[in-house]
Amino acid sequence: MARGKLRIYLGAAPGVGKTYAMLSEAHRRIERGTDCVVAFVEHHHRPRTEVMLHGLEEVPRKEIEYRGSTFTEMDVDAVLARHPQVALVDELPHTNIPGSRNTKRWQDVEELLAAGIDVISTVNIQHLESLGDVVESITGIRQQETVPDEVVRRADQIELVDMSPQALRRRMAHGNIYKPDKVDAALANYFRPGNLTALRELALLWVADRVDEYLNEYRSEHRVSTIWGSRERIVVGLTGGPEGRTLIRRAARLAEKGAGGEVLAVYIARSDGLNSASPKELAVQRTLVEDLGGTFHHVVGDDIPAALLDFARGVNATQIVLGVSRRRSWQYVFGPGVGATVARESGPDLDVHLITHDEAGKGRGLPVARGARLGRSRLIWGWVVGVLGPASLTWLLTSVTPDVGLANDMLLYLALTVAAALLGGLFPALASAVVGSLLLNWYFTPPVHTLTIADPKNIVAIAIFLGVAVSVASVVDLAARRTQQAARLRAESEILSFLAGNVLRGETTLEALLERVRETFGMESVALLERTGETAPWTCAGSVGPEPAEVPEDAHVDVPVGDHMALSLRGRVLPAADRRVLAAFAAQAAVVLDRQRLQHEAEQAKELAEGNRIRTALLAAVSHDLRTPLAGIKAAVTSLRSDDVEWSEEDRAELLAAIEEGADRLDLLVGNLLDMSRLQTGTVTPIIRETDLDEVVPMALGGVPEGSVELDIPETLPMVYVDRGLLERAVANVVENAVKYSPPGERVLVSASALADRVEVRVVDRGPGVPDEAKDRIFEPFQRYGDSPRGVGVGLGLAVARGFAEAVGGTLHAEDTPGGGLTMVLAVPTSPQRPPERPHVSAAAMS
Repeated sequence: MARGKLRIYLGAAPGVGKTYAMLSEAHRRIERGTDCVVAFVEHHHRPRTEVMLHGLEEVPRKEIEYRGSTFTEMDVDAVLARHPQVALVDELPHTNIPGSRNTKRWQDVEELLAAGIDVISTVNIQHLESLGDVVESITGIRQQETVPDEVVRRADQIELVDMSPQALRRRMAHGNIYKPDKVDAALANYFRPGNLTALRELALLWVADRVDEYLNEYRSEHRVSTIWGSRERIVVGLTGGPEGRTLIRRAARLAEKGAGGEVLAVYIARSDGLNSASPKELAVQRTLVEDLGGTFHHVVGDDIPAALLDFARGVNATQIVLGVSRRRSWQYVFGPGVGATVARESGPDLDVHLITHDEAGKGRGLPVARGARLGRSRLIWGWVVGVLGPASLTWLLTSVTPDVGLANDMLLYLALTVAAALLGGLFPALASAVVGSLLLNWYFTPPVHTLTIADPKNIVAIAIFLGVAVSVASVVDLAARRTQQAARLRAESEILSFLAGNVLRGETTLEALLERVRETFGMESVALLERTGETAPWTCAGSVGPEPAEVPEDAHVDVPVGDHMALSLRGRVLPAADRRVLAAFAAQAAVVLDRQRLQHEAEQAKELAEGNRIRTALLAAVSHDLRTPLAGIKAAVTSLRSDDVEWSEEDRAELLAAIEEGADRLDLLVGNLLDMSRLQTGTVTPIIRETDLDEVVPMALGGVPEGSVELDIPETLPMVYVDRGLLERAVANVVENAVKYSPPGERVLVSASALADRVEVRVVDRGPGVPDEAKDRIFEPFQRYGDSPRGVGVGLGLAVARGFAEAVGGTLHAEDTPGGGLTMVLAVPTSPQRPPERPHVSAAAMS
């Protein structure tokens, strides 16, 4: 049978017209011949809504007696028996009255959908479970009735019923929502304009997110690569420079101008290893963009404009924010820059913003190079200036300008030599000096057009020129190399400082550290290998990237760490200068690995300490709680054996009853202690098989007084897949605990219901209850809540019950009972081998 379809009308607040819209849709469908019934609709005495119910078939509701009053709920069985095409179910998050078939109305709806019935329902945005905290901060009211977001997201259609706050308040003032005596209080509290505006924004954004999910799925399925500007997504291109903070804040302001705007900051690193970005500055910018509600991304790419555009199109961005280049004016001769290239290649569907900042035009500084190299582009320009520059200058001096004298000619050639040294280093400068001296000799030293020099003074002048050119070139080249080495060392120190700070603060895991190594050096994979001895095989302690090296010999780069550990990188061979930084990474990786192992050992020590605590508590229990029933038994037996007193039959029966009661209590205490011991040592081996719950639960009630428990276990429940004995002990402990804390004359309710692929057993008492902060603590061994007197137990019943529940694949947790008291919810899995026949308990009911 095909699953039914769910349609939800979503509103921002009560009174916006969700139920009215739902009923209007029902009338339209009936006019088209659709079999549509009202399963449950609450008109709240609103005249217009009540009128819309006329002409619609209503399924009779189910009456439930609860605490002396009669309530009505949706009759799921009646709707299933009627089996219409469409059922109207109002107020999806509603909590059903105790004793109903399911706890929540959305669970009832899931049964209808599983039976192939289409459902139309209504939800207010404040009832979505994930928005509970947000709604409470806005309205000051914590919503008790909620529905899981996933239930609503799975709906086949969601329609937003929208209304402006002013119109909703007018509707409220006219008495169309609440009775006149409640209007003033509602308008002054929940229905304030600010509250309604904020809730309306929540509803609009939530629906927009769902539409966005549909859009992404459609683009992915149909392989749509062009950008669809459905919402503003702004990509911020970061360089790691100080201007990044300005760009992030500007992008956040742009995103705020459109509802649902999103900021994605991206840093693109080259794949050739270390770069000029400051890791510390990048960390600050990552924190800033996350604080502003955006996301930070790290992308590797050699062609920065292409990588940036690919990223923007991949996330369906609509705008790109870049900073004006920090390059000086003369540096534009080497290319238009990233900003201009991105703007030219972005196309008509992607806007590019170039933002001015304080660092614009101040220069980027020399890039960090590997070793002492200046970079390919600078070397090429250095050789062009060193070789072609003297030739061009010679043509200019001989053909265009008049004779300026040999001294001035030498100064001009010397300037070219210095320029070649600044661009390409020593060797282009030496080439420029040699070529320049030869051209000076050939064209400007008499006799011209020969390599001979007639005047000895000119020989000295050319020799001095050559010496000065070589000296200046050497000094300039040395200064350039030292500058770049200093920049490289600065980058290395920042990387190591940032890395050491994270490791010392314990903020870096081994995988995160190895990923940092891979990104920094542009490698394919990184692995930390270790072995126990010289001849022992290598094992991988941690790795990132595809196909990591299994032994150091398979890696392109291998850095040993001690005698039995190595950091192995695959991807390319690194120069020797990078191994200094890599060795520091390797040492830190070893430290992180040791710290993780120490943390694991500390956790084991904590477990041992917990075991010691339990043993100490056990000794205390043995010394007091177990001795109490033993003392009672001993006293009764001593009295019976006494020859000094002649006991009547009534006295003798009372003493024997005391002995039996003490023995039973002792048996229960010893049983719980043995069960907890088995759980602590992990020796509980459940025998899982199909079991009828209505056969197990009654057997578990043998230890409680007759008439103290009300049982409600439907025979139609599916078979559960558990260990029968362990389940019986778990239920017995929970029921005995509930009976112990229930007020005199109040019976404990034990009910069961099916929910998706599990069955829930709910044990409801009317006792004093337990506050939220203590609900988990009552399941710890040797814990008794409140002022329970000594001698009534050792505080193991609930701990054993939860342990047995988890051993059979179930769960046990505590909830508040509506009206006061505590409800224990024991959930166990249904049998995977024999699905139930009834649709409302099928395993697919909640899928």
